[in-house]
Amino acid sequence: MDIEQTGLPGVMILTPRRFGDDRGFFCETYNRDTFRSAGIDITFVQDNHSLSEHAGTVRGLHFQAPPRAQHKLVRCGRGALFDVVVDIRVGSPTFGQWAGVELSFENGRQLLVPAGFAHGFATRVPGTEIVYKCSDTYAPETEGALRFDDPDIGIDWGLGAAAPRLSEKDAAAPRLKDITSPFVYEARP
Repeated sequence: MDIEQTGLPGVMILTPRRFGDDRGFFCETYNRDTFRSAGIDITFVQDNHSLSEHAGTVRGLHFQAPPRAQHKLVRCGRGALFDVVVDIRVGSPTFGQWAGVELSFENGRQLLVPAGFAHGFATRVPGTEIVYKCSDTYAPETEGALRFDDPDIGIDWGLGAAAPRLSEKDAAAPRLKDITSPFVYEARP
């Protein structure tokens, strides 16, 4: 597995090796021992699978607050998407900064999203599927969201002039400056 660091500490791009022949390919997208040997010691307890029928669909930016905060391991099962994380840990040197990566069926990349980061994505092609693991189960009473187009964050979703397809909940999400983040940065030695 190849591991790339992003500009946000703890947010990593993981690319599993694919073994292929004329039948297709095989890859191991998660192996607890491999992850632990790379310093990633997260226990995942829930898998999610989402389909977006239309290109330009934006889902997010979502997070789940403590004590039910979630780490996520995100990949694209079919199609292509632009996956984004925003650091919402109060006191973090990268608070309010974002990182994004293209995930597609073809490139096989995955994004590790630590707790303390809001997460969202924009689909690039119709029929895009996103598959992700979570370190805690869904707890709607702890969920939160940020506005995808918060000008203080300034995410370039790569949508051009096209209006994104949003849920009502995401369209009404607050800006970062209007929430009290439940996450506090803890410096690691």
